[in-house]
Amino acid sequence: MRLKFLAIIYPLLLSILSAILLFLCFPSVDQGWLVWFGLVPLLLAINRKSSKGAFFFAYISGVLFFGSTFSWMFAVEGYQWLHHAILHLYLGIYFGIFGLLFRFVAKRSGIETGLFLAPFIWIFLEYFRSNLGFLSYPSTLLGHSQHQYYWVIQIAAFTGVYGISFLIVMVNSALTLCLLSIHQMGIKNAISMPLAKNRKGAWFLGPTIMLLAISLVYGAVRTNVPISGQEVKVSIVQGNIEQGKKWDPEFADYIMQTYAGLSQAAWQADKPVLIVWPEAATPGMVLRRPGLHKKISSLIKSMEAYFLLGSSEFPKFDKELKKQKKSANTVLFFSPNGKLIEQYLKIRLLPFGEYLPHEDLIPWSIIKIPTLHSHIPGRDFIVFNGPDFDFSSTICWETIYPDLVRQFVKNGAQFLVNHTNEAWFGDGAAAYQFLGINIFRAVENRVFVIRSGNSGVSCFIDPYGRIIKRVQDETGRDIFIKGVATQSIVPLSEKTIYTRYGDWLVGLSLCVVVVFLLQSMFRPVRKIPEEQSS
Repeated sequence: MRLKFLAIIYPLLLSILSAILLFLCFPSVDQGWLVWFGLVPLLLAINRKSSKGAFFFAYISGVLFFGSTFSWMFAVEGYQWLHHAILHLYLGIYFGIFGLLFRFVAKRSGIETGLFLAPFIWIFLEYFRSNLGFLSYPSTLLGHSQHQYYWVIQIAAFTGVYGISFLIVMVNSALTLCLLSIHQMGIKNAISMPLAKNRKGAWFLGPTIMLLAISLVYGAVRTNVPISGQEVKVSIVQGNIEQGKKWDPEFADYIMQTYAGLSQAAWQADKPVLIVWPEAATPGMVLRRPGLHKKISSLIKSMEAYFLLGSSEFPKFDKELKKQKKSANTVLFFSPNGKLIEQYLKIRLLPFGEYLPHEDLIPWSIIKIPTLHSHIPGRDFIVFNGPDFDFSSTICWETIYPDLVRQFVKNGAQFLVNHTNEAWFGDGAAAYQFLGINIFRAVENRVFVIRSGNSGVSCFIDPYGRIIKRVQDETGRDIFIKGVATQSIVPLSEKTIYTRYGDWLVGLSLCVVVVFLLQSMFRPVRKIPEEQSS
């Protein structure tokens, strides 16, 4: 009875430890170095478990990890414990499936093979989680934990963020193999065993060390290459308009005065070529309110700069979408003479915020989904054309989708602007989690990324993922403050491997996983004592 109790408690504690370590890797704690061994307790917990037990303990770890990492969602009006439970019970399934597949292979082909396959399984599941229709949420991928470590993340230009996750899981697997060897044979024998007899272990540990070394050396060399080219001076405006005031007509003049005053201050100080406002910054539909349109046009003419404004508008240039007579979350691009040049309509809408998925089939009212603003999605990857530079905008959470973002660069964008409003999420970790993800979009595509947020973090990110300037006050605070920041950036036309070919590593991983799963299916379970826990 006692042994059975320990067989449950021991792996349960290890699973919880992994969840805690992984949580600490992301903002607001942001200790990304912990991720390099954060999965080791979980891998040890599910070693020698039944397939059912491996799923269970990995699932518990996933639910705890996601439940704690996304706790900032409670700041969203109408978000309840019921919604939190549904979301994270769902997300935890991906950890559970990882445990199940890992153990399935390890039981039949050996622990070394299971650990070798673990990175391939992990990034395929991360990709699947990131692209499963309205259920997709490509945030807090393991690779995102490394946003502060510039030498590590430079390989994202070849592999995307999934390549960083792959390397992380590979190192965790190698450490797990070392610990298992030490446990079984002692330190002295464990050191000599891989070289003398355990060829599988040697072939796994060697490439792990080699890939990690290559990544770090490449990162060190690449980040020392200077960024050169014709510069463009850009100003970002952070209005910090309270959520309760943004949609209230009584505060329309206050909102305009705030953005006009900050824009004029930026112009007088730095004479930027382009001035950027955040998502939905305008107090109403500019194209449907002549008075507001006139105010904005006059403001632009007084400064003779290009303006990029977040707004909510009806489609102007897309005739098919215009027929639907619905508004869209948009970005308006104005020339220095106050004329609207182009409009971008948000392509990837936020489910339960901007639309209800499959509302004809699913009775969402049962779980008390809060009231939302219904928008229509855009269809085109718009590239704005300046006098001697081309760029694109993404709106809000679109920037967390790497494949969507790379399409803009592939179409000719030389830098990217992300317009966002994260005041919904309060003074928590959300803004910093999304900021970290933006860093990968810069590295993946080797372009500058400009982030303009209503409440922050508004900043400039260089093609190596370094934050070179941000809006902040005299105390260093960068969220829930008003301010401007101006920076010269370089429009770049380099097309990286990732920009050109996307998530090729995930495709390769799927092939490897399928081959090993099929191979394992035709092998008998190894005669190793299994702990038949739940």
